Amino acid sequence: MKKYFLFAILISGVALLFAFAGNGPKARKVSPNDPDTLALKMIYSEALENGAAYENLRKLCKEIPPRLSGSRGAKMAVDYMYQVMNGMGLDSVWLQECMVPHWERGVAETGNMIIDEKITRMNICALGGSDPTPADGLEAEVIEVRDFDHLKELGEKKIKGKIVFYNYPFNETFVSCFHAYGDAVKYRWQGPHMAQTYGAVAVLVRSMTNARDTFPHTGVMRMDSLRATIPSAAISTVDAEILSAALKGKSPVRFSMTMNCHMYPDEKSHNVIGEIRGSVNPDKVIVFGGHLDAWDNGEGAHDDGAGCVQGIEVLRLFKALGIKPRYTIRCVLWMNEENGGKGAAAYFDYAKKKNVQHIAAIESDAGGFTPRGFGLDMKPAQRQKIQSWQPLFFPYGVYDFTQDGGGADIGPLKELGTPLLGLHPDSQRYFDHHHTENDKFEHVNRRELHLGAASIAGLVYMIDKYGL
Repeated sequence: MKKYFLFAILISGVALLFAFAGNGPKARKVSPNDPDTLALKMIYSEALENGAAYENLRKLCKEIPPRLSGSRGAKMAVDYMYQVMNGMGLDSVWLQECMVPHWERGVAETGNMIIDEKITRMNICALGGSDPTPADGLEAEVIEVRDFDHLKELGEKKIKGKIVFYNYPFNETFVSCFHAYGDAVKYRWQGPHMAQTYGAVAVLVRSMTNARDTFPHTGVMRMDSLRATIPSAAISTVDAEILSAALKGKSPVRFSMTMNCHMYPDEKSHNVIGEIRGSVNPDKVIVFGGHLDAWDNGEGAHDDGAGCVQGIEVLRLFKALGIKPRYTIRCVLWMNEENGGKGAAAYFDYAKKKNVQHIAAIESDAGGFTPRGFGLDMKPAQRQKIQSWQPLFFPYGVYDFTQDGGGADIGPLKELGTPLLGLHPDSQRYFDHHHTENDKFEHVNRRELHLGAASIAGLVYMIDKYGL
């Protein structure tokens, strides 16, 4: 009886799976000889058998220094990606100038917890845009803060002259790790300024990750007129737990830190752009890509080298398969997503000035992991049209077209009425690497990377064929 019961559950599960594959507004029925089924099969097969994205990523990560905006590595990355696209036989390849922030981390970042003269080394790294400590370092008592309500409750009387330690962990009940990130990242972005208003002399922020490791996760804090002018650093999750436990003891806890970061004048940099002109409506554009800059403490493989090489791979797939798009398909590698968005602003200004009509904009900035779907930010009728294509993508494990989407670099285009889409890979491992020295080429899987590129190319193919 038990065997039959389990079999019934299995059959029910399979039935639900196939029902979900056809779910959605007027979801089309798919047959093996359907022209779009065959087209997507060619795209995925070419990507998996002959994909160039993985090798392009290897060279970007291993042959070019860290590429934070304004750095020598960023310039080298621009030159390299321009050469790659210029050698593909595209209709146009060009550089789009933008002025970007130039902040450097410096060397000898150190952090130490001090209890009764016992010193314990802590893993920290400066937040992007932070001021340095004095040359001989900074030392002060630590006060732990759970959230902004707790900060307000403590007030200036208890905070002034101390180092504020924001210990706000990722919410483990969120299935999407990006939802957990969105919930916690305000303490990195806004936290230093808020602490400074209460008289804090420095800030430590628990790293933005659900991993328990010793990698501190950097990231930008707010850089506008409310930018904090006190030293601000991330502390690894393992060390955050140690520090939090120590603060519950009887002895006062002090912390010493040394950071040599520095902000320099803005530098000239570029977006890298390549395109295949449309055969029917060349003045209408489907744009896609990722951001070329990356934090300086890693190789920027998942964030966002993966998105850049996937964008280039879309162009290669169209060329290799002889697909002649009706609309112009354009890959943009944006500069300065991490700490300013100046590349996105430059592209938006160009699009607005030239009255560029974008059919759609797609960004890949969530890592090179297995693609699961696309987030959609567009009119309901456009959303329903894309959702109706879900059965075509389901055989490739791409099934979720229900979430909101977009990306930081394509976000400004929404003002022009552009439908926005974001590739959604599996999120469970992304924040093991995000903004750390652990974001290395070795942690990107070739097949997962190429599946993501094929998914974007397949969606570009469908949008180009049917419009939105």
